[in-house]
Amino acid sequence: MAKLSTEELLEQFEGMTLLELADFVKQFEEKFDVTAAAPAAVAVAAPGAAGGGEAAEEEKDEFDVVLESAGDKKIQVIKEVRGLTSLGLKEAKDLVDNAPKPLLEGVNKEAAEKAKAALEGAGATVTLK
Repeated sequence: MAKLSTEELLEQFEGMTLLELADFVKQFEEKFDVTAAAPAAVAVAAPGAAGGGEAAEEEKDEFDVVLESAGDKKIQVIKEVRGLTSLGLKEAKDLVDNAPKPLLEGVNKEAAEKAKAALEGAGATVTLK
């Protein structure tokens, strides 16, 4: 098997959907017994734990955007889902049809609120977790 260059790997990742990429990261972590979590996140969490659990819970920096229902305008919601993710038409439709489903996982607050506003503008019901 030929060794792929970094550029070739990046090209392959560009063609993957977010769900495929998340699955790849999970399998990579399991195979090599590593974690893709940033070390800075551990350093930030440690002082919060020492200062009290309440402060750590209030300052949540990663959110999951969960599509609860598509509402009346399913086609517009599918378009928004495709715009927010790299899902194809079939995958986006399946996700919308099978709601409630997580749409984005581990995104920052700004991206989560932007996604929520876009989806709600299209008529969907969305929650942030």
